[in-house]
Amino acid sequence: MNTTHPIAVHPITAKWPARQPDRLQLYSLATPNGVKVSIALEEMQLPYEAHLVSFDNNDQLSPAFLALNPNNKIPAILDPNGPGGQPLALFESGAILIYLAEKTGRFLPQGAARYETLQWLMWQMGGVGPMFGQLGFFHKFAGKDYEDKRPLARYVAESRRLLGVLDQRLAGRDWIMGSDYTIADMAIFPWVRNLVGFYGAGDLVGFDAFAQVQRVLTAFEARPAVQRGLQIPARG
Repeated sequence: MNTTHPIAVHPITAKWPARQPDRLQLYSLATPNGVKVSIALEEMQLPYEAHLVSFDNNDQLSPAFLALNPNNKIPAILDPNGPGGQPLALFESGAILIYLAEKTGRFLPQGAARYETLQWLMWQMGGVGPMFGQLGFFHKFAGKDYEDKRPLARYVAESRRLLGVLDQRLAGRDWIMGSDYTIADMAIFPWVRNLVGFYGAGDLVGFDAFAQVQRVLTAFEARPAVQRGLQIPARG
């Protein structure tokens, strides 16, 4: 890349060179948190370049990645065209979704509805993500071998409760905010999809009982931008 470009000075570009430095740079992996941002970028039709952060190679612990996100989690972005025309480095999926929505003026309503949308985004970040993730650990990964099943029972119960909250919210609505599809949907439904798909916990949480969640999940998965975003970044 042209080393005179403003983002060339950021250490992350040494490990992941930008082929198109004028585009927003995405550093991610196709996990529920990662695809929130790739889906948003596809929905918003923002030009971007995706870079795979491989957990198999511990890329997230590399000095280059830590220079962008000291919390060593994906996703993270480097936008060469940030506020005031200056590069902006940003991590935390919720913060990135808000930034992208404000940058494009899309998928985040104004007025009172703005705060209601952010309320549901925070609900995902503080509840759905952590609880579903812990359920996955104790059901699918190393936690399943623990003799003490109380942690699993705890996370199953809490995940079921959260699905009930979501199901009630979606009754009579197309999306979280009614007829408007927003960043709240982009944040919540990758996690719902992962819970019943990758984690295989549908029966465990009684997913068949949540008809409204099932309906909206199907609509979410049918969106072309979602289908593209779920595959980004592609694994090498």
